[in-house]
Amino acid sequence: MLFILLLLTFSYAMFQGGFVSWFLFYSFLPFAIYCVALFLYALNDLKVTRVLPKTDYQAGEPLKVKVNVKRSNSFPLFYLLIEDHLEGRLYYAHQPKHAKALLFPGFKKEFSYEYTINRLPRGEHFFHSFTLKLGDPLGLLEKEKTFAADGKVIVYPAYSELIYRPFENQYNQGLTASREQMQRDTSVAVSIRDYQPGDRFSWINWKASAKRNEIMTKEFEQRQSNDVFVVMDCVPNKHFEPMVSFTASLLRAVLKKGAQAGLLTISKERASFPIRGGEEHLQQLFYHLAKIKAKSFSSIEKVLEIDGLFMQQTVSFMFITAQITKPFVEKVAFLGQRKGSVTVFLVKEEKETLTANEQSLIARANSRGVRIVLIHEGNFAAAFSEVSLR
Repeated sequence: MLFILLLLTFSYAMFQGGFVSWFLFYSFLPFAIYCVALFLYALNDLKVTRVLPKTDYQAGEPLKVKVNVKRSNSFPLFYLLIEDHLEGRLYYAHQPKHAKALLFPGFKKEFSYEYTINRLPRGEHFFHSFTLKLGDPLGLLEKEKTFAADGKVIVYPAYSELIYRPFENQYNQGLTASREQMQRDTSVAVSIRDYQPGDRFSWINWKASAKRNEIMTKEFEQRQSNDVFVVMDCVPNKHFEPMVSFTASLLRAVLKKGAQAGLLTISKERASFPIRGGEEHLQQLFYHLAKIKAKSFSSIEKVLEIDGLFMQQTVSFMFITAQITKPFVEKVAFLGQRKGSVTVFLVKEEKETLTANEQSLIARANSRGVRIVLIHEGNFAAAFSEVSLR
């Protein structure tokens, strides 16, 4: 098209003659020369980098991304259209300033632009590439190239500050939360075991450690276990994000209190974390909750039926779900009779009320010794301060 237009204007000037025809030819000639030069301009000269302030975020936090473009020469660029390719949930996140920008570099060797994602969604998000387009003022020539620029951010679930208190075991006392502190009975050491992160310095058995050349920890008799094992329902549900946030809040509160906690999720794959304590364990749990997705094909009662892990532990079980069924109530009641305390946290949206069927199932669960606590989104702090449902 460029050479056709150049030939037409030259032919018009030759055959028509006069000032106007030659003025038209010479006026078009600079644009034609610039198009040829732009055609020969190598896009590999451009270097694109993405600057992320940090890699760890909490859900709901803003992310400001800065994109820098550098080149080695000053060839004039009329315009540059650059787009950062966002994928998945990042693409649909609210962006007041979009990831695509139109720049007018001119003779500059370095230039940049910024865009902001106001509320980051939970998950592990990857950045892969940019697309750059440039062209001439008349739109006769356009060049495009994709540049690889990898990046990653981890967005951990948002959590609320909870004050964890173990529930009392006796239902005839009103099902209120106990205010006892987390304590182990360290008066009698019954065995030794390998050291685990979170064990206290005073529990180390120095004689056994010296013999085995490994750090060994005393195993104490526990009159009542304060350990907590959390099971989160991963069936696709509109309440899944509030469930993840509450699970993160609960695990953080338990571990900060000094107790130990484990977690089981069965989404696309089964993931089980043993009962442990410490900041490192909390970080592992949060990292898993950052990536978890609602892709389970098995209901939570089916998980109870086929997973033998429950029958091997005597701890306080806590189930987090958004729906309860009669088979589920029967399963957790059987588990409570054999293994001890069972609490079910039923997560609902703000101001969402219980259905008649749910109220009936809650009454049935209470009669079988299962505690069910209703949790509303935005009011997680009330989980251990209110009397549970009857």
